[in-house]
Amino acid sequence: MDPPREAGPDDPVDGGPDNASFAAARRRSEAIERELREDPSRFRVLTGDRPTGRLHVGHLFGSLENRVRLQDAGVETFVIIADYQVITDRDAVGPVGERVLSLVTDYLAVGLDPSRCTIFAHSAVPALNQLMLPFLALVTDAELRRNPTVKAELAATNGRPMSGLMLTYPVHQAADILFCKANLVPVGKDQLPHVEQSRSIARRFDEIYGRADQRHAVFPRPDALLSEAVNILGVDGQKMSKSRGNAIELAMSADVTAKLIRRAVTDSERQITWEPQRRPEVANLLLLAALSSGRTPEELADELAGAGGAGLKAVVTEAVNERLAPIRSRRAELAADEGYLRSVLAEGNRRANEVGDATLAEVRAAMGMVY
Repeated sequence: MDPPREAGPDDPVDGGPDNASFAAARRRSEAIERELREDPSRFRVLTGDRPTGRLHVGHLFGSLENRVRLQDAGVETFVIIADYQVITDRDAVGPVGERVLSLVTDYLAVGLDPSRCTIFAHSAVPALNQLMLPFLALVTDAELRRNPTVKAELAATNGRPMSGLMLTYPVHQAADILFCKANLVPVGKDQLPHVEQSRSIARRFDEIYGRADQRHAVFPRPDALLSEAVNILGVDGQKMSKSRGNAIELAMSADVTAKLIRRAVTDSERQITWEPQRRPEVANLLLLAALSSGRTPEELADELAGAGGAGLKAVVTEAVNERLAPIRSRRAELAADEGYLRSVLAEGNRRANEVGDATLAEVRAAMGMVY
């Protein structure tokens, strides 16, 4: 297996990125941020979500705001609603239609603009999914089993057989990225191996089918745009999750949000301090208020001083509800017009199919499969 490269490793790293790989990815990401300011038109971004539930403030601060930033900077942005990927770790899709439209509503409410980005459903783009076949021929079973997501899923099965779709999840993600020739993928550290797998597949395809020179390659080598880690816990002090019932959802009312924050876990100390290691629950509430208000957790802690848990929760509630108010207002307008939401998705699907068909035609030509 090839060693990691300075500009971004091409091969998956067993168990996730090591320190050298992560440092290289960080340096490359910082260089990309500079390049984005100089010429955003050089980049095409692929990002998205699985429709497994409603989006929450963790998504807002962890990814949605960054997507809007890139779009507004002039980066061509593709946002995938990965409905096929719902069944990688589930027996059925659930109320997937309702959840897909909910995602479209959230995307538009936070500021994604369908005239400047392409919002589409995974299952609606046959060419994207057809790329799985040649891509699967470029990876080994051992490589897939080393992928951290696959390893974690296998460890959590408790003896239950892992599906073939779950095993090939990294290849599916590569198809998502490469079908539209995205060269930039916003990710956190834990997702770096997926980008590395996509780079490896792109490189191997071009080496086998005679276009390894990147100036004339079929596929770009996608880079990771590392996001700053924003780890917001749920109100119970555990990971904020769509399935745990501990998340502040974008679609919630101000009253429901207030009730949820009132029962958030804190501790018995009255003095409010910013100590993430010693007081993670208090620090989480300070972080949430800071992100919502554009301030720092440290200055909020200094201002609150001896306010205690109740005082802290009151500040968090006000900050979160104020931050979400325009999103909720816009969301209510959008949710009342299902026809418009469906038209946005239909146009995004049309655009994604246009791009996917062109890529698949190029792949078939490179493989000598045009008859």
